[in-house]
Amino acid sequence: MDNMNLFDYMRNTRMEKESPLAARMRPKTLDEVVGQEHVIGKDKLLYRAIAADKISSIIFYGPPGTGKTTLAKVIANTTSATFTQINATVAGKKDMEEVVEKAKQEQGMYGRRTILFIDEIHRFNKGQQDYLLPFVEDGTIILIGATTENPYFEVNGALLSRSIIFELKPLSQENVQTLIEKAVYDKERGMGAYDAVIDEDAKEFLADLSGGDARHALNAVELGIMTTPRAEDGKIHITLEVAQECIQKRVMRYDKNGDNHYDVISAFIKSMRGSDPDAALYYLARMLSSGEDVKFIARRIMICASEDVGNADPQALVVAVNASAAVERIGMPEAQLILAQAVSYVACAPKSNAACGIFAAMQEVERTGNLPIPTHLQDAHYKGAAKLGHGTGYKYAHDYPNHYVDQQYLPYELNGKEFYQPSGNGYEVKIREHMKKIKAEAAKKPKEEKE
Repeated sequence: MDNMNLFDYMRNTRMEKESPLAARMRPKTLDEVVGQEHVIGKDKLLYRAIAADKISSIIFYGPPGTGKTTLAKVIANTTSATFTQINATVAGKKDMEEVVEKAKQEQGMYGRRTILFIDEIHRFNKGQQDYLLPFVEDGTIILIGATTENPYFEVNGALLSRSIIFELKPLSQENVQTLIEKAVYDKERGMGAYDAVIDEDAKEFLADLSGGDARHALNAVELGIMTTPRAEDGKIHITLEVAQECIQKRVMRYDKNGDNHYDVISAFIKSMRGSDPDAALYYLARMLSSGEDVKFIARRIMICASEDVGNADPQALVVAVNASAAVERIGMPEAQLILAQAVSYVACAPKSNAACGIFAAMQEVERTGNLPIPTHLQDAHYKGAAKLGHGTGYKYAHDYPNHYVDQQYLPYELNGKEFYQPSGNGYEVKIREHMKKIKAEAAKKPKEEKE
């Protein structure tokens, strides 16, 4: 072992001893893994593949603290392949080029495969993901990606098609309690040397409030043991009171960078659409407490104001747009009030999805293409237009009663098509009545007056 290798060995050994409890407690073998039986049960594909050292490209996705990195480390400890790890938040193309070059050398000189573990793979842009594709395809690299994002949204489709995707679930309370016990009493990798004990109700409390995130529970255990003085019996007692101090806020099962993000925002929008301001404010609180970007929330409110309220209450969009501007100027925590005002207004407003007529219009354009515009609507001002008859016969609406005149506006092939159909709610009732009235009065005019 040369001096550099000795230095690295000593450094790694020291880091293992001094690293946080959650890192020290990571399993080294498959049989030490707690939870995720649906993917690593002994009869499951992943267990068999790891045990046989026949791993193909894999993507793990799930909430924080569910074992994505842990499973990658287990694979690293059991595989005969060269194992390399990079983090997508800091790695650039040069890092990937170095990995690929070393992988080619390993394959060419020793016939050894290279497994590349990319943590937070969703942070790679399309170009970075595209760069990896040919090397994954030809077997130079076996990819293991970890992400809190739904890979179907964030990972290159070509990479997805060459990978097996495993979804990791939040750990059960029983799983987390098992890990807490190991953390407190294990003398080799846990904190057993501190001679601590944890009360049953404290263990249940931590497991409940961890929200299935093992890392969060273990961090609380470590904090409790390191900061609690010894009792008269010489032991450190982790009581319910100690546990409550160490994990003061319930961990929301919502990650603004994760898949559950889509579930919460979906419930938020559907509650506003469904005219339930209480539920809408609840989901708003869920997002705010989890650190969601207020600008993102404001964008969703603006969309709902048009898509689900529209002209049934035109003020809804006004309120939503102004709320969006206000939260950027004001910031948190006062932005909570502004968002709550906009959310409750949109939720309580009369509803209409008539603005969705744009989708029917888009489909018509896709189906029929660029149909000829009626000649009388064409621009008569450019050179030669008048000679072609463009604009001839156009009727200026303001010259007619109610500022309305019956003439062909749609292409003739689409005569009679309706894309905007006002609902029977809110202000759109007046819109319907107004349009019906002016059309009826125009229809009463003598034929010669219309022409």
